[in-house]
Amino acid sequence: MNLSTLFAKPVDRPIEGVIKADDRRHLEVEVEEFVITAEIGRGLDTLLERYQEETSANGVWISGFFGSGKSHLLKILSLLLDATPMPSGKHAVDTITEHLDDEILSASLKKACSIPAQSILFNIDQQANHIGGDGNAAVLEVFVKVLNRLRGYDPMQGYIAEFEYHLDRDGQLQAFKDTYQDVNGRTWENDRDAIGTIRKKAFGKAYSKHFDVSEEEGIKTIGEVRKDYTVSIESFAEQVKTYIDSQGDDFRLNFFVDEVGQFIGENTQLMLNLQTIAETLSTICDGRAWVFVTSQGDLDKVLGDMGGHTSQDFTKIQGRFKTRLTLT
Repeated sequence: MNLSTLFAKPVDRPIEGVIKADDRRHLEVEVEEFVITAEIGRGLDTLLERYQEETSANGVWISGFFGSGKSHLLKILSLLLDATPMPSGKHAVDTITEHLDDEILSASLKKACSIPAQSILFNIDQQANHIGGDGNAAVLEVFVKVLNRLRGYDPMQGYIAEFEYHLDRDGQLQAFKDTYQDVNGRTWENDRDAIGTIRKKAFGKAYSKHFDVSEEEGIKTIGEVRKDYTVSIESFAEQVKTYIDSQGDDFRLNFFVDEVGQFIGENTQLMLNLQTIAETLSTICDGRAWVFVTSQGDLDKVLGDMGGHTSQDFTKIQGRFKTRLTLT
């Protein structure tokens, strides 16, 4: 007898030893084979209740040692809470609840997943620009980067993304892209990474034609945008709110951040950066922007280790990340 005929699934396929947050090659299989253990189920009960009702404590801290499944859980949550169906056209919540025996948890999952939302899932260390810039604002820089990528703006150069944002807000972005291609014979997306250097003249030509000014004025404009570009947590949260409002009244934007604990380490400034981001998103977006993170250490232990080196007050982050799942 051929043993493979005894199984519903191909048992001879290679199995990934570690689930990676940014790997989207096997989403259907990962969701289909995800097991909600009793431990995870208990944590999800609290998480889903707060996700539906809470407006101030908008943070979820998932902790556990290497191999405990925290990144896997983060990835599954990002798929569940995203209104976008998987490549097959099926929604992750329908697949998960098919083999979930707990009817109360199943109903709670379906209710939470019915809230229109979009997920941004990323490994923070992978997305960080470690060369140059303000190291103490590294957490904010990554959040800005992934938001820009979501909106189709330049994720690598903040000042270009800022220029695109203002054009988009005025309903001019696509028209400007068309003008750029007409004038230069190349797409804006292909050239924008070199606008500040070898494509400066090409930008000047396009800007000149589109806004009916001189080429010199166009080159001067992008130079001023680059010189004046700054980003703050408040301006980032305002842009998140603008995006959320453009998607509908009940829409939410959720950030799923893998390996925050390792990225922050014992850097209290980075922890304060994360604290302020979560707090400002909650205030400005009125509870419609959530932050889910993973860490090898639970929040109390991480803050306790920091407390030995600093007198910083981390009361606010404990309040923001009130929902905590510990995987053993």
